Amino acid sequence: MDSAETLLISPVPRAPVDVPPVRARALLLVLGLAGTVFALMQALVIPALPRIQTSLGTNADGAAWISTAYLLSACILTPVIGRLGEMVGKRRMMLASLATFAVGTLVCATAGSLGELVAGRVVQGTAGGIYPLAFAIIRDRLPRERVPAGIGLISSLLGIGGGLGLVLPGPIMARLSYQWLFWLPLVVILATLVLAARYIPADGPAEAGAGIPWGSSLMMALGLSAVLVAVSESATWHWADIRTLGLLLLGAAALLGWGRAEARSSNPLVDMGLMRLRGVWTANAAAMLIGMGMYASFLIIPEFVQSPVRLGYGFGASVTGAGLFMLPTAAVQLLLGPASGLLHRRFSLRAQLIAGQLSCAAGFSSLAVWHAAPWQIYAATTVLGIGFWLCLVALPNQVVSAVPAARTGSATAVNTVVRNAGGAVGGQLAAAIIVGSAQAGSTAPAASGYIGALILCAAATCAGTLVAFAVPRRNPR
Repeated sequence: MDSAETLLISPVPRAPVDVPPVRARALLLVLGLAGTVFALMQALVIPALPRIQTSLGTNADGAAWISTAYLLSACILTPVIGRLGEMVGKRRMMLASLATFAVGTLVCATAGSLGELVAGRVVQGTAGGIYPLAFAIIRDRLPRERVPAGIGLISSLLGIGGGLGLVLPGPIMARLSYQWLFWLPLVVILATLVLAARYIPADGPAEAGAGIPWGSSLMMALGLSAVLVAVSESATWHWADIRTLGLLLLGAAALLGWGRAEARSSNPLVDMGLMRLRGVWTANAAAMLIGMGMYASFLIIPEFVQSPVRLGYGFGASVTGAGLFMLPTAAVQLLLGPASGLLHRRFSLRAQLIAGQLSCAAGFSSLAVWHAAPWQIYAATTVLGIGFWLCLVALPNQVVSAVPAARTGSATAVNTVVRNAGGAVGGQLAAAIIVGSAQAGSTAPAASGYIGALILCAAATCAGTLVAFAVPRRNPR
């Protein structure tokens, strides 16, 4: 019997549930605020990049690092922070993450150069552990029957925050400078920090005496950095460039070495035995595929609707108008979020994930075929919102249901990183297809480029549906 099976069979201590109903609601509100503002900041700068580029006097490649730095930092540090929560206490790490998030946002708001802004985005990205910490706190502190609904609600805020991040920049920048994209969220972050200190119950380490595996963390950081930089720069370097291929090979080798070392470690950053469980690896594979579609859609749809009508497609929308086309995606998830508990009681996680991936595949496919009228875009983004919600609710609950309580933070952190990595790959592949469709002598993409990118997203979510069928009908726990 391997270590993962032993962990699953052995009784796992569970933190006493002593949170009265009012405090439980306050706890979910605090964790929801934290998750929403983190997801918001991930997408908020994307529509503002041209304005920021002009203000700082940099080029498009330099401005792209404003988004890339945030993604890199979050992907690298999310597993570390999730594991630290298990070692030193989840409340302590949540407060530290929010405080660091506030510092990074302040640096971004006051940045006078590209270097300062990118540095602030790196510091902001350290808050990537907010989601796995929130899932672990919910599992520890809420009654067992309320855990799936709580986790589903917090997870669905990822899509809501991402959607709002595409809607809000237009109205803000119409009246204010781009710096207010950081000043306004800073107020929310500081308020969340105060509320978190008040309502998140104190806890201790889940594993007494465990040390921090810094060597493992550094090797993982090297591997992820190499892969994500190669993917992020592929639009500039091209996939066949020696720099892209070299970084991909370096990253793959580092991650392979890291995985082998983790499997032999007595104090791993990520328990590889748990990662091999059917309920975990299927959730991680499905997360990568839905991430490809979801994050690519945040690029494809706004660019398509902003394309000038004279090209034969698009609607010539403004930044604000493009955000409104994405509003149904966020609105649907906001409306359905409270129904997460009912969803869990009526349908299995496997059924939720299958339905979610199928909904996304249907939304992308319909958009690839029908995109001549605004109502067709709104209809497709509504269907996509339903699909994203179903997947985002099911995925963390699937991981949580398959792993011991003591490893909730690190296991859900890996799922988060895999989804973000899939988003990075999906976004770059979609961009390459769109840019590559431009006719000779023209910089404007052809309609076939957007259609091809949407077909890529549909194919990814169709593959996600097949993976979802491999999810266990019932987990050992």
